[in-house]
Amino acid sequence: MISDKLRIEVQEWIDHDPDKKTANQLSKWLAENNEVEIARSFNGFLQFGTAGLRGRIGIGPSCMNRAVVSRTAAGIVSFMKANNLSSIVIGRDARHGSNDFAQDSAEIFAGAGFKTYVLPRAFPTPVLAFAVNKLQVGVGIMVTASHNPATDNGYKVYLGGQLKGVKYNGSQIISPVDREISNYITDADLSPKRSKNYEIVNETLINDYVQSVAKLISKPNNLKIIYTPLHGVGAEIFLKVFNEAKFATPTIVKEQAEPDADFPTTPFPNPEEPGAIDLSLEYARKLDADLVIANDPDADRCAIAINDGETGWRMLRGDEVGVILGNYLIQRNKLPNSAIANSLVSSSLLGKIASKHKLVFAETLTGFKWISKIDELLFGYEEALGYCVDPKVVNDKDGISAAVIIAQLVGELKEKGVSLTDYLDKIGEEYGFHLTDQISIRFTDLKEIDNLLTKVKNNPPAELSGYPLEKSEDLSSSKTMPSIGIRLSYKDQIRVIIRPSGTEPKLKCYIEVVCRSKNEANLLISQIKAALTKVLI
Repeated sequence: MISDKLRIEVQEWIDHDPDKKTANQLSKWLAENNEVEIARSFNGFLQFGTAGLRGRIGIGPSCMNRAVVSRTAAGIVSFMKANNLSSIVIGRDARHGSNDFAQDSAEIFAGAGFKTYVLPRAFPTPVLAFAVNKLQVGVGIMVTASHNPATDNGYKVYLGGQLKGVKYNGSQIISPVDREISNYITDADLSPKRSKNYEIVNETLINDYVQSVAKLISKPNNLKIIYTPLHGVGAEIFLKVFNEAKFATPTIVKEQAEPDADFPTTPFPNPEEPGAIDLSLEYARKLDADLVIANDPDADRCAIAINDGETGWRMLRGDEVGVILGNYLIQRNKLPNSAIANSLVSSSLLGKIASKHKLVFAETLTGFKWISKIDELLFGYEEALGYCVDPKVVNDKDGISAAVIIAQLVGELKEKGVSLTDYLDKIGEEYGFHLTDQISIRFTDLKEIDNLLTKVKNNPPAELSGYPLEKSEDLSSSKTMPSIGIRLSYKDQIRVIIRPSGTEPKLKCYIEVVCRSKNEANLLISQIKAALTKVLI
C-alpha cells in the first residue's frame, strides 16, 4: 500500500509536471496502487553532481524527464541570480527527450529575464563549449548523455569566465558549484515563469567553430579515412571541418551516419565498447583505408583505428592516442610556459615526455572538468578517449579537433613512409614501452560496486603474476586529489588503479606496465590482466 505521505508527494509532483503524458501515468499508478512503479520513480531526486544530471529516461524525480529538467533549470536560475550571472546558451544532442529538455530550459531561463541563446539544432557538445566563450555568456547547458545507452539522457553545465576564483572559461562545473546548484534545485520554484523570448543562435557561430578547428591544419592530405558518428550528431560538423581544412572527404559508415536515438547497431554507443566500431573496420578492410575515426554520439570523444601491420586493424587505446597527440603538439608548438595534463588513471608516459621538454605537467582527478582548469594548458587528455588540443577555442574535450590533428599527423607520416605504429614504437624506444589496458565490470546494483571496491581496499592482492605489491593507496585519503578508488603499485613499475565510473554503473580497473620492449610489455600486461581478473570477477 502506498503511504499517505508518499501519495501526497506524488500528487504534488503530478500537479507541477509540465508533461501531461508522465503526469497521467503517475495518476494511473496512484489509482492502481502500483507500489512497484511508484517506489522506483520516487527513490530520491536524480542526483546533481559535477557531471550535472545523467540517468534513465522515465517518470518521477528519480529519472530524466521534463519535470526533473524544469526543476533543475529553476535551480540554476537561482544559482545564476545569486552569482550575478545573466546570460546562457543551450545546446542538445539528438537523444530521446533532448529537444523537449532544451525547450523547457530555454523557456525557464528566458522567463527569469536572462539573455538566452539556443543552438539551432542538435550539435556536438564541443560546439556548445565553443559557444559559451564565443557568446561570452555566464552559463552553458548541454542536453546529452554522451556515450550512454539509448535509455539515458543528461544535462551538463558549463561556466564562462571566472567564478569564485576559478577560471572556467567555457568548461564544466566543479565542486563546490555543483553542491550549490544542487541545494538551489532542492528549493526550486515548482512552477517557474516561462517565456519564449529567447534567441536562436545564428549559423555564423557554427561556421566560426568549423573555421576555428580547420585553422589547426597547416598541411591537408588525401588520406582515405573511414568515419562513423555512431548514430550521433557528429557527422555534419565533422564533414564540414574536414572540407574546410581541405582534406579528402571521409567515407562515412552509412549504417550509422544519421542521428538515431535508438542506436540500432550498437546498444552501448561508446567506441570503447567491444563491437562498437566493427562496421567501421569492415569498411576499412574493404576500401583499404588509411585511418578509421569514430566519434561518440555527442562527438566530444574520438576513437582512432589503424592497420598496425602486425595484428591488422585495431583500435588504439585512449592512452596511445593521448601520447601521440601530446608528443606531436609539444614538438610542433614548443611553447616554454605551456602546460600538459592528463587524468590520474591515464598513462604516466606523457608526463615523462613533458618533463623532458621542460614543460609544466599536471596530473588531475578523473574528468575533463579538472583538466580544463590547468593554467596555460597546451594539451590535455584522459584515457577514456577525451582530448583537448586547442583549449583557447574549446576548453573541453573535443573529438572533432582531435580527429583533424590525427589526420594531419598520419598524412605527414605517410609521406615519409612511416606509420602510427612506427611513431609509437619510436616513443617507446626513447621512454620505455608503456602499455595500458582496462578491466570494466558492469553492475545493475550500485551497492555491489562499493562492496567489491571495499573488499580490494581492505585486502589488496599481495602479488600479481609473481610481482609483489609495494604500495597501496586509498585515493579518497589523498590530501591533494581526493577521489573514490585505490591505487596499487607493484614491483617493476606495474600500476593498478581501481575506481567506479563517473558516468556509468561500472567498476573500472586501469593497468599500466613499463618494459624495455613491446613484446615484453604485451606479455606482461596480459599476465597482469589475467591475474587481476581472477581477483575481481
